Amino acid sequence: MSRFNLSQWAITHRALVLFMILVLGAAGAYSYLNLGRAEDPSFTIKNMIVNVAWPGATATEMQTQVADKIEKKLQELPWLDRVETYSQPGVSFIQVILIDRTPPAKVKDLWYQVRKKVGDIRGDLPAGITGPNFNDEYGDVYSAIYMLTADGLSLADLKARAEDIRQRLLRVPNVNKVDFIGDQPEKIFVEFSHTKLATLGITPQQVFDSVIKQNAVQAGGAVDTSADRVNLRVTGGFTGVNGIRAVPVEANGRVFRLSDIATGKRGYQDPPAFLVRQDGKPALGLGVSMQDGANIITLGEDLRRAMQAIAAELPVGIEVTQIADQPHIVEQSISEFVETFAEALGIVLLVSFISLGWRTGIVVALSVPLVLAIVLALMYTGGVDLHRITLGALIIALGLLVDDAIIAIEMMVVKMEQGFDRARAATFAWNSTAFPMLTGTLVTAAGFLPVGFAKSSAGEYAGGIFWVVGLALLASWLVAVMFTPYLGFKLLPNLAKAHARDNPDAIYDTRIYRTLRRTIEFALRWRRSVVALTVLTFVAAIGGFGFVQQQFFPTSSRTELFLEMRLPEGTAIGVTDATAKKAERLLAGDPDIATYTSYVGQGSPRFWLGLNPVLPNPNFAQIVVVTKNDGSRVPRILVRAGDETVFALGKANFETSFRVGSEWVCCADGHGHQRDPRCGSATFFACSSFQ
Repeated sequence: MSRFNLSQWAITHRALVLFMILVLGAAGAYSYLNLGRAEDPSFTIKNMIVNVAWPGATATEMQTQVADKIEKKLQELPWLDRVETYSQPGVSFIQVILIDRTPPAKVKDLWYQVRKKVGDIRGDLPAGITGPNFNDEYGDVYSAIYMLTADGLSLADLKARAEDIRQRLLRVPNVNKVDFIGDQPEKIFVEFSHTKLATLGITPQQVFDSVIKQNAVQAGGAVDTSADRVNLRVTGGFTGVNGIRAVPVEANGRVFRLSDIATGKRGYQDPPAFLVRQDGKPALGLGVSMQDGANIITLGEDLRRAMQAIAAELPVGIEVTQIADQPHIVEQSISEFVETFAEALGIVLLVSFISLGWRTGIVVALSVPLVLAIVLALMYTGGVDLHRITLGALIIALGLLVDDAIIAIEMMVVKMEQGFDRARAATFAWNSTAFPMLTGTLVTAAGFLPVGFAKSSAGEYAGGIFWVVGLALLASWLVAVMFTPYLGFKLLPNLAKAHARDNPDAIYDTRIYRTLRRTIEFALRWRRSVVALTVLTFVAAIGGFGFVQQQFFPTSSRTELFLEMRLPEGTAIGVTDATAKKAERLLAGDPDIATYTSYVGQGSPRFWLGLNPVLPNPNFAQIVVVTKNDGSRVPRILVRAGDETVFALGKANFETSFRVGSEWVCCADGHGHQRDPRCGSATFFACSSFQ
C-alpha cells in the first residue's frame, strides 16, 4: 500500500481544489475588510492612580498621616512591584505599579483588591479628607480628541454646547466613552470683610452655619390622600447666586441678609487645577475612546460624518479642532502595508520571471495572495486585529512565505526536464522535500517563540508576531504541497523530454552547477576550518547584538512634538500658566505648525499607547505641537527668539540656553534636568518628540 501523497490528491481532485482556492480567496477578502483595526494591540497598563485630598494639610502631613498609611496597606497586594507617591499641600497622588509579569486576567481583580484594602483603613485616615479616589482607567487611549473654542462665550456656556456634542458622539457606533478634558468646575464665591463682621459682632462661622442650614435638605414627610401620596418638601434651597445673597444671618438678636455683609458671585475654581488652551485660546476638550476589537478606520469615518453634522449646527464663533486622529494614523499604516505587499509581489514576480520563466513566475506569485488569504481568515476567526504588530509580522512573513512555493515548483520543473510527466513531477515534491520544508518552517517559526509566550508586558504587546508569522509560514507550506502542484499542473507546459530519461543528471552538467559542486567539495575538505569560521561568526553576532539599539516601541511616524515646562516645585499654577503663554507666543504663526495645544497643571491625555500622561502638578505645563508633516519635525527650525534659534525639530540641542527678552530660558533633557550652569532657577523647557 502506497503512502498518502497530498500533492497527488490535489491533482486528482482538481475541481475540489479549485473550489477551495476560490472559497479561501473570498474568505480572505471578507476577513480583510472586516478585521478590527487599531494603531496598537490591546495592552494592559498595570498602573493605577489613587489620589487623596485633605484641604489645609501640609505636604508633610499628607505624606505622614495619609500616604504612608495607604502605602503600607498596599504592600500586602499580590503581584505588587512598587508604590510611587508624591505629596503636595492638601493632596497626595499614589501610583500603584504591578510587576511586569502580572497576568492580564488578574489585573481587574487586583484593582478591586486595592479599593478594598484602602477602604479597610478608611477609618484610620484623618477626618476631613476627600477620597480616596481611584483611577484604574489610566491606560485608556483616546482615538480622537476634539478641542472646542469660542470667542465671546464663557467656559460654562461652552460646556453646555460640549455636553450636547458628547451625547451625540456617544451614539456613534463603536464609541466606548466620551470624556471632558480641561473642564473648569463652577463655584459660587462669598466674599466678606472681616472688619465689617467685627463691627457687627458676627463671626465667619455664623455666616457659614447660616448658609449650610438654609441649603440643608430635610424630610418634610408625606400625606396620603384617597388616591395619591403627596410628599411635603421644605423650600428655600439655593437656586443660584441670588438665593445665597438672600440668606438670613442672625447675630446678637439681629437678622441680616447675607448681601448686607458680603458679596456673592459666580466663577470658576480658584486657583484652577487644570487649564487647556488651543492655539492660545481657552478650550474645552472631548476625548473619544473606541470599544475593544472595533475597526478604528470605520470609527474614524463615522466620527467625521457625525462631527460634520454637529459643526453645521453650531453657532457662529464656536470652532471645533481635531488635535488627535488615530484612525488617520492607522489608515496610513494599512496603506503602507498594501504598498509593501505590492512591492514584494512585484519583486517576486520579477525575480521569478527572470530566473524561472513567466509561467513558473505566475505560479509563485499566485501563492502569495493565497497564503495571505488563509492567514487573514484565521486572524479574523481568532479575533486578531490589524495593528502595527500584526502588520509588521505580515511584512516579515512576505519575505518567507514564497520560499516553499519556489522549492515545490522548481522541483516540478526539474523533474519534468528529467523526463517525468506533469502529474508525476507535480507529486514528487511531497516525497522529497515536503517534510524538510515543514521542518524548516517550524524552526523559523520557533525563532519568534520567546516573544509569543513571554510572560511580560512586552510579550502581551508584541506576542502577535509569533502567531501571525507562524500561521503564515504553516499556510505557505500547505499551499506549496497542495495548491502549488495543482497550479503547476494547470499552468506549466509538459517539459518532459524523451532523451532525458536515459541520463536524468545531464541537466546538472552546467557551469553554475559545476561551480557549486566545487565549492561544496572545498568546504568538505576544509570542514574544520568552515566549522570554526561558523562558530566565530556566531560569537561575533552575539557580541554585536549588544550594540543594537533596544527599545520597546518602534519609532513613530506621528507628527506631534512635545514642549514641556517644569518649574521649581511649589510654583503656583498662575506662574506656570504665564510661562506657558510665553512659549505659545514663540509658537504662534510658525508656518510648519498645524495646531498646538497647551495643558497647564498636568500632561496631555493619552492619545497614543506609548504616551505616559504626567500626573497633576501645578508646576508643570505641556504643549503638544502638531506639525503639518513628519518632515517638519526633523531638521527644520520650529521656534525662534528674535534671530536666535530656540530649538530645532527632532534635533534640539538640550544643553544650551537662550534669552527671551531679558529673561533666561533653558533647554533641559526629557526628565527636566537642567544642563546649563547659567540657568540657575530660570524658566526652562524640556523639548522632546515621539521615539
